[in-house]
Amino acid sequence: MSIDKTSANVDETPDAPVVNPEAASAAVTAVDPRLLVREQGLLGYWTEFKRKMKAGELGSLPVVLGLAAICVIFQVLNSEFLSAQNISNITVTMVGTGMISVGIVFVLLLGEIDLSVGSVSGAASALAAVLTVNQGWPEWLAVLVAIAVGAAIGALHGFFFAVLGAPAFAVTLAGLLFWLGFMLKVLGEDGTINLDSEGLIGKLTTYTFTDTGAAYGLAVVVVAAFFASSFLGNRRREAAGVPSRPLSDTILRTALLAVVSFAGAYMYNQYKGLPLATVIFLAFLVATDFLLRRTPYGRKIFALGGSVEASRRAGINVTAVRISVFAISGGFAAIGGLFLASKIASANQSAGTGDLLMNAIAAAVIGGTSLFGGRGRTWNALLGVLVIVSIQYGLQLESIAEPVKYMITAAVLLTTVVIDSITRKTQKTAGRA
Repeated sequence: MSIDKTSANVDETPDAPVVNPEAASAAVTAVDPRLLVREQGLLGYWTEFKRKMKAGELGSLPVVLGLAAICVIFQVLNSEFLSAQNISNITVTMVGTGMISVGIVFVLLLGEIDLSVGSVSGAASALAAVLTVNQGWPEWLAVLVAIAVGAAIGALHGFFFAVLGAPAFAVTLAGLLFWLGFMLKVLGEDGTINLDSEGLIGKLTTYTFTDTGAAYGLAVVVVAAFFASSFLGNRRREAAGVPSRPLSDTILRTALLAVVSFAGAYMYNQYKGLPLATVIFLAFLVATDFLLRRTPYGRKIFALGGSVEASRRAGINVTAVRISVFAISGGFAAIGGLFLASKIASANQSAGTGDLLMNAIAAAVIGGTSLFGGRGRTWNALLGVLVIVSIQYGLQLESIAEPVKYMITAAVLLTTVVIDSITRKTQKTAGRA
């Protein structure tokens, strides 16, 4: 009878020493949260929460707690902060910067940066204004051209980075200067082009669905879609024989979402109605979240953020993914620029300048996207921009000087980066990074 020498060698080989006992312990205790909830019920939530805290997997918890604290503090200082009018204004104002921040999330997932998005947003809005006002193009066509140009600019930056090997920081810094000059050239000597407030671009931030059924209808659609997606996803996991969440867990999560959704709908209906800008922003967030988390392309982006060399050996076209990510960033910069132009009903020389770039990057980072790549979601852009705009509106209600706004936003950003760094070190210690 023959003996399997490979098996024999494995059995006779002494156990390798554990280099990092803490990492080994964390690896043993890491259990699929769906399995914990199914086996332990409500206790499973607490068990998983403790495991995540020990492993440094804070997720969006810090920014959610921070946003809650901001709301409480400013509401105590001024009762108008949580009024329907102020909340509605915040959710409309945040859309322009938020759109740009969504594109930044994609780039940060690669572990890179795009410093050109502010100038690209200004160039896109200027181009759209010239085409519609000066050249007489239909607004819908000018909007599509502006977005396409933004994506092409991003792809160009990606080409210099991915193909020629130039650092993304240097390439996009050059882009910041070049496209700023391009915007000034396009706008001409006057420097300002006024837009039709009743046109397509103008209505992006001014149009609201005044029918109360619109806001409640959207809430119903969101809740129903979430439940259907979760339920069907669990059914697929059960059929595949992998851990899945129990029905009670899906119902609980759906109920929590329903409370938030219908509370938001009620709030909007207390003012003018459901803003079109908010609906469009949420639609983009859902679409991009699906792209990142549910498609092979999204998984390739996360893989590159984790290890470029490992991704290349796995057969991923690193160059193509990198170029496409910068194209997405440029496209969202253009979309954000159109919303910002809509807000002031014009394209002018200050478009894309000031603190726009810093706020867009800060929103992504504050929301929970890691600067080191490989960790983040497009929903982080929503959370981050909510924090920034909420601080701005709260300080404005208190008539606090502009310099103080910059300092407070900087402090929030620094705190977030420090938390991200500490979290990363904790994950390494726990053997999960």
